[in-house]
Amino acid sequence: MPVSADRERELQNHYKISDLYPNAWPHSADADDDDDDLSDEDGGQNGGPVRQPSKNSNRQSKYQTLNRHASIRSAELGPDSLVQKDEPDPLGAAPSVAAELRKRGLPVDDTALRNKFLLSSTSFSPALFLSQVHQDASTEDLLRGLDYLGKSIEQKSASLKVLVESNFEKFVKAKATIDNVYAEMRTQGQEEPVSPRPSSGRPGGHSRGFSRSQPSSHFRTASGNTFSPTTAKSPGSAGLSDKRKNALTKESDYGTLGLRTPLQDLTIKAEEVWGPALGGREKEENVKMVLNALEVHKDIFRLPAAIHEAVLKQDFDTVVASWKSAQRFADQARSIADRAQQRGKHVADKEAQQILVTAKMWADVSQQIENYKKDVWKRLKTSHGVKSPAVADETDKEEHLELIGVLLQLGVDENPIWEWLHSRHQYLRDRIARAFERSRIEIEILRRRLAANDKQDTRLLARYLRSASSGSFGARSRVASRDMDASSVIHFWETVTASLSHLLSPTRGILGEVLDFWTVAQSFIDGKVQKTFPSSVVGSPSAQEHLELDPEEVQNLRAGALELVDLLRESTLAFFADSPPDDISELYSPIPPTPITPDSAATGALSPSQERKRMFTFDLTNLPPPSAKRGDSWEKFAFWPPFSNTLSGSHYLARVIALVGTAAAELASLSMVKQSQTGSENLKTMLGSVRERIVQALCASWTADTERFKYAETWQRSPERRDLTSMPTVLIAFKERILTNFQRVAYVAEASDATEDVVVPPPSKLLQAIRGSFVTSIYKVLSGMVENAERNKPRAGSGEQEDFDGAVVNAAVVGPGDENSMIDGAIDASNRNIRLLLTLSNISHLRSDIIPHLISNFETAFSVKLTSESQTVRDVLGQIDARLFQSYVKPTVDKLDRVVQDGISDPSWAPTSSRPDDARPYVYEVLLTLVLVHSEVSTTASSLTSQVLSHLLTTTSSSLLNAFTHTYPHYTLAALMQATLDVEFLAQTLNNYTTDKAGEIQSQIYLCLDERTDDEARKRLQGELPEMRGVLKRLREGTKGEFGCFRRERRGRAETGKGREGPAGAK
Repeated sequence: MPVSADRERELQNHYKISDLYPNAWPHSADADDDDDDLSDEDGGQNGGPVRQPSKNSNRQSKYQTLNRHASIRSAELGPDSLVQKDEPDPLGAAPSVAAELRKRGLPVDDTALRNKFLLSSTSFSPALFLSQVHQDASTEDLLRGLDYLGKSIEQKSASLKVLVESNFEKFVKAKATIDNVYAEMRTQGQEEPVSPRPSSGRPGGHSRGFSRSQPSSHFRTASGNTFSPTTAKSPGSAGLSDKRKNALTKESDYGTLGLRTPLQDLTIKAEEVWGPALGGREKEENVKMVLNALEVHKDIFRLPAAIHEAVLKQDFDTVVASWKSAQRFADQARSIADRAQQRGKHVADKEAQQILVTAKMWADVSQQIENYKKDVWKRLKTSHGVKSPAVADETDKEEHLELIGVLLQLGVDENPIWEWLHSRHQYLRDRIARAFERSRIEIEILRRRLAANDKQDTRLLARYLRSASSGSFGARSRVASRDMDASSVIHFWETVTASLSHLLSPTRGILGEVLDFWTVAQSFIDGKVQKTFPSSVVGSPSAQEHLELDPEEVQNLRAGALELVDLLRESTLAFFADSPPDDISELYSPIPPTPITPDSAATGALSPSQERKRMFTFDLTNLPPPSAKRGDSWEKFAFWPPFSNTLSGSHYLARVIALVGTAAAELASLSMVKQSQTGSENLKTMLGSVRERIVQALCASWTADTERFKYAETWQRSPERRDLTSMPTVLIAFKERILTNFQRVAYVAEASDATEDVVVPPPSKLLQAIRGSFVTSIYKVLSGMVENAERNKPRAGSGEQEDFDGAVVNAAVVGPGDENSMIDGAIDASNRNIRLLLTLSNISHLRSDIIPHLISNFETAFSVKLTSESQTVRDVLGQIDARLFQSYVKPTVDKLDRVVQDGISDPSWAPTSSRPDDARPYVYEVLLTLVLVHSEVSTTASSLTSQVLSHLLTTTSSSLLNAFTHTYPHYTLAALMQATLDVEFLAQTLNNYTTDKAGEIQSQIYLCLDERTDDEARKRLQGELPEMRGVLKRLREGTKGEFGCFRRERRGRAETGKGREGPAGAK
């Protein structure tokens, strides 16, 4: 059913809507001031209660007039028609509300959505405004904003108050006049006119007190009567008079109802009759004009779309060409306007049309170009680190040149060359800080986890120390790094190496990017890069201004490059020089704002704690506690893994110092470092400090490892020499590898491109520390070998022996007499005598071959002479050799002495016959004891056989001399013959082991016997000698099988045995 025009107007007026089918309920309909005014007036006139102004009305009084006029303007012009596109933040936090909304990604171009955030709009939403514009504001910020808003309102209210007070009398008179006129117009058509209601006891007048005490009351309620809403009739009823139709009341649309209805009817009729004809012709003319304009200015119309498409495709050339075309059209339009202004004439229609079309195009294109330049600026400043230098191709490396060229052609105020170099400097500075922070924290976490182990497995340590030797003694292969130490320790070293390589590698690290940064910066400073720009870039107006860097910018670039060098130097030095921190949070540094790390409040970036969680692979809230202080050497070094050995440490630290030396040399070669007064000197100091710290850590670890080197003894025979264990082979391999790595560290030998300005020879103090550690390590190794040979404890309830500290490793237990098994390499390590013999053989080999070889290598590697140290080491070796030799032979010597003394002092020793025909039993017991010793020595360390038996023969001869001297004061001929037979039988049986000292003692025995006999016995003895020679020959032939081992030719080291005989025999 169609709605009549009167009914439609009535509904629109009643619901405050402009359309019968609105999309949303208008906010203006939520409050009706006129209804409130009418209800107040009716209540006052009818004797009902008059509404008094409440506290809320008083508080809103300063907004009432503004709202009144705003409602009138909105009724005339439509809702939000006068709202500006932007306004300052009413809370004073930001200069632009629209800018804050753009930062948060809200569509500011949407007018309806934007008006909800503007205080001047009727659709302003406080909740939405606070939740979006002030989503990050704290309570203090909101309170400050409230104070700011109150002060702003008070300032505006104060100005209005001054205006009202200065013109109050005029306002009163004007209001009285307006009220009278309004009352007459409003009461027109009523049967009984109603006079205005007196106020404050003054009929017909206006009370100033009333106006000021009731600011919330409508000005129409001060005088005049109103119609009661209950008695008002509809505008379309026939009961309304012509006067009432013209009255200023709501029911008569405030006097326009009488005119509006006929006009609307007339408009409808005219539209029905002439609308189609007039509209068709007008549309046709409009279409012709549009088509003509499109044809004439098609190039102008195409520019916005062409630029938009080129921006989407990242077609820089098309963007620049279209922008130049747009500038050309704009210049043509400006020239047309300028000519018309100069002539004082109006422009023609075609020219005006061209100006309008160009202005529209220019506005669109300018906006697109500005947005595009912002995007290019962002890409230019954030183009660093998108791809690593190792995988970036030439296109990626030259992208910044293309972006700089685009900006110069489009026209910019800032210098894009300087901005790109400056942003790259900030990026590198932030990257160095982040990489160093991450490396130190991860390494400290690994160090603490390793330190959590209470004790190191000595057997595993022995295996790692033995890994230095592989293959034969003369041909040792390279040791795989994974065999040098525990997997966790190797992982620590790999992490340290990778971290420093990431920081200092000139090809794959941040150092390479720093070097590349300065190379590019120097090229821009020298103008080499600018020459590669095409002519279109060089000829642009911006290029004339920005292609060359200002002297101040050049100086800033040099200072920035030096800052990066110092940051790398200080980070490297701190990594090695600083002690392990007790609090890991000390290593956290605030993340500086850079183009790569924008402000989190503006972009929604991660907070610092969230950023650290993303950076690290472990939970920062569950960190291991600091390691306990146990006095270990590694507790002072943050770069040294706990319980690591010198083998792995020297291997990896030699690589690390080479990396640091190469980095220092690369940095010293930069031109701005050479020009700096302290640049090269600081780098040299840094390298020297790092080298010193590494040497200190290595020396401390070397000393600790040599103290535990005794665990490397496996008591297995060397494949090259059966009289040695594997200990000498392991020792020389270990020492040579350590010395080689020490030499690499001390001289930074593997640093590439090293210069004498940075990499200098090690100072004498450093060489002295290495020298002392080398000599000390030899002493400690020898001490450990002695401890292995001598230290053991008896098992409870058994005759076996055992060491509880692991110094003795029982490789194989061999049964007595199993000579074949002994020859095959199995050793009864539980037998102390066997350990002593093998240790003696090892030390003899060390003294003659290995130690001189190591000393020679040390002198060659470090260009020093160890004259005094060599002599001291030889003396110590001699003392240890004598000590161990005495430890082995003393039990046998004591036994032989006891046997000799008991045998000679026995009353049955003296012969009963005149001619003795056999040696006494004690001689056979001595020889049998020596047979057992010969068997033990020859099967264990055959090179010691001659030495041991010669010494035992000498000591036995001394025992015979002592026994013959003190047992009998006088010898008969028979006793003299018996003594001579015993001595000669023993001497001839052991003839292969006779030494000069033993022969001298035998001569002393004969002198002693001669002194204790008479002349007759001496003469008779001369006659008995031929018979005694026959008896000796018969005895030797008879004992050939028993003592045949002594008749074999022994190729021991006779010279060594003779050399040791003196001190051993003396003891």
